[in-house]
Amino acid sequence: MTELTLVIGNQNYSSWSLRAWLFLAHHGIPFNIKKVKLFTDSMERELAVHFSDNKVPVLIDDDLEVWDSLAILEYLVERFPETRGWPQERSARAVARSVCAEMHSGFFGLRGELPMNCRRRFPGFQPGPEAQRDIDRVLGLWNFCRERYGASGPWLFGEFSVADCMYAPVVLRLLSYEIEMDPVSAAYAQTLFDSAAIQQWVKEGRAEDAVIDEDEADWPSVPF
Repeated sequence: MTELTLVIGNQNYSSWSLRAWLFLAHHGIPFNIKKVKLFTDSMERELAVHFSDNKVPVLIDDDLEVWDSLAILEYLVERFPETRGWPQERSARAVARSVCAEMHSGFFGLRGELPMNCRRRFPGFQPGPEAQRDIDRVLGLWNFCRERYGASGPWLFGEFSVADCMYAPVVLRLLSYEIEMDPVSAAYAQTLFDSAAIQQWVKEGRAEDAVIDEDEADWPSVPF
């Protein structure tokens, strides 16, 4: 079996890179990393060799390239069926796909106002109306999934799944911006943050020194 390579961006900022990386790291699947520094003079040249429209992540499996986080996750579930990346029960699996698709295609207010930043926290942050609506929706989704499908474990659908990968960057955002959460959401966020894979990602992200002005929130911040 060939070893995989995952092309990612800066770990401090690249939420889409985290999603694919987390699935591999959580399950202990061997893979190599090729890191591309985003928004630099070399970025387009480094990504031009891939068919991803200058975007990360890209998964390389022998002569196959898969791009887009959700497509990569779908591929990995098929490639490694023992991971049981989607819930086994049909209705839970359908809902998991729904919440992942919603994350993939929406929440622009949250993304825009609360860019992922592993190195900084933002005391007193006040989200605008659009971002707050997105936050409320996310917390509502987490409560729905945990209460209806989470009896078998601490993750959104009980067992770790693609859904946890898709919402991991949101967990890091809500913790960095010190967003108040209900008890169910706070417990889920802590479960994900305390996981070994996320702790590794955060440690590596905080060790980076590159600053991407486009991904720095316009709010006073302090280091973690």
